[in-house]
Amino acid sequence: MNRTLKAWLAVFFVLVIVFCANTFMQRALRGIKADVTERQIYTLSDGTKNIIDKLNQPITLKLYYAEKAAMKGPDKIRFFNIYYDFVKSLLEEYESVSDGMINLEVIDPRPYSEAETEALAHGLKKFPITEEENFFFGLVVQTQFGVEKTIPFFSPERQDFVEYDISYLIDTAITREKKKIGVVSSLPVTGQDVSDYMARMMRMQGQQPEPAWTFINQLKEGNYNVENIGTDVNKIENVDILMVIHPKDLPESTLFAIDQFAVTGGRTIICTDPHAFVDQPDRKKQMGGQMPSQSSSLNELLAKWGVEMKEKKFAGDSSLAIDTPLGPNQRAAPLIGYLGLKDECFNEDHPISSSLNDVRMLFAGALKFSEKEGVNVEPLLSTTNRGNTWSVDNQFELMRPNPERLMQKFTPGDKPVDMACIITGKLETNFPEGIEVEVETEDDEQDAPEAEKQSSEEDAEEQTKTKHLDPAAETSEDCAVVVFSDVDFISDMVAYRDAFFGSKMEVADNASVLLNAIEHISGSSDLLSIRSRGTHKRPFTVVEEIEQKAEERTAEQEEKIKAEISGFEKELQEIIQNSKGDTDDVIGSSIMKKKKELELKIRKAKARLQDVKRERREEIEALGNKLRNINMLLAPGVILVIAIILWLMRATKRRNFVSNRRD
Repeated sequence: MNRTLKAWLAVFFVLVIVFCANTFMQRALRGIKADVTERQIYTLSDGTKNIIDKLNQPITLKLYYAEKAAMKGPDKIRFFNIYYDFVKSLLEEYESVSDGMINLEVIDPRPYSEAETEALAHGLKKFPITEEENFFFGLVVQTQFGVEKTIPFFSPERQDFVEYDISYLIDTAITREKKKIGVVSSLPVTGQDVSDYMARMMRMQGQQPEPAWTFINQLKEGNYNVENIGTDVNKIENVDILMVIHPKDLPESTLFAIDQFAVTGGRTIICTDPHAFVDQPDRKKQMGGQMPSQSSSLNELLAKWGVEMKEKKFAGDSSLAIDTPLGPNQRAAPLIGYLGLKDECFNEDHPISSSLNDVRMLFAGALKFSEKEGVNVEPLLSTTNRGNTWSVDNQFELMRPNPERLMQKFTPGDKPVDMACIITGKLETNFPEGIEVEVETEDDEQDAPEAEKQSSEEDAEEQTKTKHLDPAAETSEDCAVVVFSDVDFISDMVAYRDAFFGSKMEVADNASVLLNAIEHISGSSDLLSIRSRGTHKRPFTVVEEIEQKAEERTAEQEEKIKAEISGFEKELQEIIQNSKGDTDDVIGSSIMKKKKELELKIRKAKARLQDVKRERREEIEALGNKLRNINMLLAPGVILVIAIILWLMRATKRRNFVSNRRD
């Protein structure tokens, strides 16, 4: 057998061995996995494992993905292949840890097939690719008792929350009873309550009924029933959780009802706001010179429980201010009232806030805590140590905010400003003597003669009587009230934005923190560790540090320019006011010279600003080029080093061998 044939046979047997070894390793070592991602995104959280451990019946997960159709689609569709691999791997992990309680089926619904018919029957979304091919990417959870839950479409914007969505689906499928959430709000957060007839009439007039907030819809789609209680009630009952959102000008009877619900152990979430941007005043009232207040507060109740929101004060932190464009042709500038809370702003010792990454607050208030016997208050959200409060002269400054002017009203402090907290313990009622409420008397004289039914105006007034409402005889020792000093943070304006295929995408962890609060105080903490794993980002700390330093230098230059302009304007006004001559004397050569000199200084200062910005950009680009070169050369460099080491080792052995032979 010649040498060439031996070489080809060796190559053939090596390929066979590699193929067999690869197949054996894939099957024999399938259960051995290593998640090397920074946040362990391929590893199921403890909350998911607890939900799986609670399974008392087998369930089936049907993953529908049009894999062959995706290969024929445009780049936007082919992108989903990567996302599909991630979802499939995650579902396989669900199946592997369930001890046989979860069965995973992966289905490719081909055109005109029974699988495609089933996908449509389950309510999965389809997107036409060609005349025959449709794209599907959804999940169906089925129990043996006929319960069926679906994710109609895995939107890429929800990739950070995919484990939460799957676990939430499983949890709601095996949980038969939904918890009831009651909402008390001066805003239409649950949508405009109109009849079908009124809705049709409004549409005919070119109007649309006010829709419910996206967060409320998320609760309804999940394991909760949401009911609007109203703002004029005497008693709150038959609800598991009470949400009080923007409690503006509530009557005493409603305050009493909220108080009694909380002190008797009812789980409560309160969102107040010194200026709710979402509470837009009526335009007719604005034109008429009336400007309704956009603030809300429950200090009447909270103060006795150890928490109080400062009047007309806002939480601020220049390091957290988000660059915000306030007009189509305006450059984005940091808005001191719009804060993006980061790692150090969250209480790591509490499950509601321990795993949050990014929460955005708009004109949030500042909470003040005081010690009360038997009551424990824990902060959840706060600014950094350089936070402070700030205020405005009137609310018009906030309706159309000017970032530069608002930033001038802020002075850095030396301690955090709290914006959310949880109150636990035994709460004391604010109405120990009860309250008097007006009630209408029932008409017991329906069978009386017609003459006896007629009454005077005084008799008509007597038909409305007062009734005394006593407080609860006993208060609970296990009360829980979560307080947020912002309403906008959960509105569609701040917490969501339009996303892929007309859906809504969550912005930051705004929805997560409120869902965490609901799940925590309702006694369900399994989903907490899952929900807060989303929106993880790896910040470019070096780049951010370069930008921050450059911005600080820019800010100093801007302050100098503003000071020069302000000084010139003041000097010019003084000259004009003190001048007794005519206009020609006022606009004299000396003033014109000063003006030209200052304009020259301004131009030079602006040129320096441009130089600073250019240097900042050059530093960032140089850093990017450096990192890119490192990434490109790292692997070849490692291989080259290994090759050199091997060459040196072989050369050393060869020299030793030759020297030994000579000896």
